[in-house]
Amino acid sequence: MNASNPLESIYYIGIPENFIASDSAFKIDTTIKLPVQKKMEDDPGNFNPEEITSEQILAGILTVLAYDKKNEHLDYYRSIIKKVKPNIKKELCEAAILKTKNEDFDLAEEIFLALLGLDPEDEAVILNMALFLDQRADSYRASGLIDDADAYDADALSYYQDAMNADPPLADAFFNAGFYFMKKHSYREAKDAFETYIALTCDITDEELGENGVYKKERAQEIINNITNQNMDDEAFQKAYELISNGQEEKGLIEIRSFLENNPKVWNAWFMLGWGLRRLERYSDAVQAFKEALKYGGDTNSDTYNELALCLVQEKKFDQAKENLLKAFEIEPESTKIISNLGYLALAQGDKESARNYFTTVLEYDPKDKIAANELLKLEKSE
Repeated sequence: MNASNPLESIYYIGIPENFIASDSAFKIDTTIKLPVQKKMEDDPGNFNPEEITSEQILAGILTVLAYDKKNEHLDYYRSIIKKVKPNIKKELCEAAILKTKNEDFDLAEEIFLALLGLDPEDEAVILNMALFLDQRADSYRASGLIDDADAYDADALSYYQDAMNADPPLADAFFNAGFYFMKKHSYREAKDAFETYIALTCDITDEELGENGVYKKERAQEIINNITNQNMDDEAFQKAYELISNGQEEKGLIEIRSFLENNPKVWNAWFMLGWGLRRLERYSDAVQAFKEALKYGGDTNSDTYNELALCLVQEKKFDQAKENLLKAFEIEPESTKIISNLGYLALAQGDKESARNYFTTVLEYDPKDKIAANELLKLEKSE
């Protein structure tokens, strides 16, 4: 989020009664001042009202809609935007999605906030905001910016909840929220979300759903079946994750072992056991847990190999560690986390040149990755 106040980039002007916007005539209430977006070269001492363009006014209005939610003239400003730019929502939405794909997150957020200011009740915009924040959190977490990632995840959840509370209900809100809950290992909430999605689409024909809709329905059912068959919505499973995440590993291990007594073939549970053990630096026990996870289905998940490799590095079994990291890399070849860990492995083996190459590759994928940048800086200083 921008550190400076975006509202400082606008000023308000009174409009003469004969003012007409250059690209479209619209009725102006001369009793209400209009916000104007400053030009980069604007100097307050050289301000010339006659040089103001309608684009500056529209940009100023969008800034107010995005950041000044208590402005008493919001409805009036919305009416101007909708009159002059009837397709503005579509244009802004496309622009925001493009900026998100390019990871120009600050500008994407400004556009989404403007969209919400333009139409606060639009459930689709609310859902898109949730998806944007969700993706931004993932990007920050991959870059090692954990606190920022957690903050954006919390914001994403708030928007997902708003989207799921829409009336009439928005099916896609539940489908996408389901994946958010999966990411947070909240399998009970994920199952509820996917079940709601299926319930909301059960009376819609495959022809009406279209190919993508049919896929989403089948995918939702597949995830529900997986959660149910592996009993992942079990209270002990959920409690174990929460405890380990919050630094109460010993208590979490008790819960996950209790779960494994009745569900010995659930790879996610073995993974969680290994994760907790690794955090406690019980690397040998963690290795065995991760190997059980691989045996029962975790071999399709890069994190299993990655976590196993981290433990093997601590045991100085470098060849085995590299073998597992390369398997993780095969599954997820653009994971900066895995590439970074290959760099750390190279450092552990005393191969600074390979380590430098790995960390440089990380920055090529993600120039904002602080971990890789810091390691390269250390390497430069050590020379």
